[in-house]
Amino acid sequence: MIQSHINQNARHALTDVILLAKARKDLSFAQIAEGTGLHEAFVTAALLGQHPLPADAAQVVADTLGLDADAVLVLQSIPLRGSIGNGIPTDPTIYRFYEMIQVYGTTLKALVHEKFGDGIISAINFKLDVKKVDDPDGGSRAVITLDGKYLPTKPF
Repeated sequence: MIQSHINQNARHALTDVILLAKARKDLSFAQIAEGTGLHEAFVTAALLGQHPLPADAAQVVADTLGLDADAVLVLQSIPLRGSIGNGIPTDPTIYRFYEMIQVYGTTLKALVHEKFGDGIISAINFKLDVKKVDDPDGGSRAVITLDGKYLPTKPF
């Protein structure tokens, strides 16, 4: 039976266990996602408490990390989503995304509406990818792809 959380406590506690097991086994999120049949970004979000995993994927993760049967159940439960509390984020990496939306949010909105009409980009029917590429000027660049289904507003 599908279960749902009413607070984030169980998921936060499991995330702490997962991150400790990940560190002890010296695994990447990509390595943990192997064998789940799911994208690295989705599995990472699930391990950080933002998505439920299908039963088979939850078991693969548990086997990889050495988690118990209760962890498998929690990984399958629907979480109370939202990883950032109210207010401005203080973590520098998360803050840069906040800053990008502060600067480019209205631009993204204007361009989406101009190209698609009135509506939204789904965060449910959604894909995320992060790639590291070489910068021609030296160093590295982050290429972040947000791929969401467009959902038009329907008058009623």
